[in-house]
Amino acid sequence: MKLRIRDNSVRLRLTSGEVDKLRDDGLVSSHTNFPGGRQFKYVVESSPASVKPGAFFSEGVITVRLPESSVYAWANSQQVTINGELLLDEGDKLTILVEKDFACLAPRDGEDEADMFPNPAAGRDAAEG
Repeated sequence: MKLRIRDNSVRLRLTSGEVDKLRDDGLVSSHTNFPGGRQFKYVVESSPASVKPGAFFSEGVITVRLPESSVYAWANSQQVTINGELLLDEGDKLTILVEKDFACLAPRDGEDEADMFPNPAAGRDAAEG
């Protein structure tokens, strides 16, 4: 799972196996270790009680909670994203985006893309040529 944070947006990209795990088990998590035994963790949960995407930050853990029905529909279709917005106390908005992670069009050294979704643009040049 890849995490990107920029200003008031949280974006997570899940591999094919992670999407299946989220659908089947309701939870996918990952972490980054830091010196001193500290760990930053990020989690995506599927919840039958949720009606829209939500995000929470507590004790060094970012949790993105998605409606179970949305996860099921997303996992079993060509739909690429689940997105939502949360109104913050200061009147700003937090944008939440959870996406299927596609293989890159050009190979990159050191990248294992075996579990990535096939890129929809792959083969387009061959088909058009």
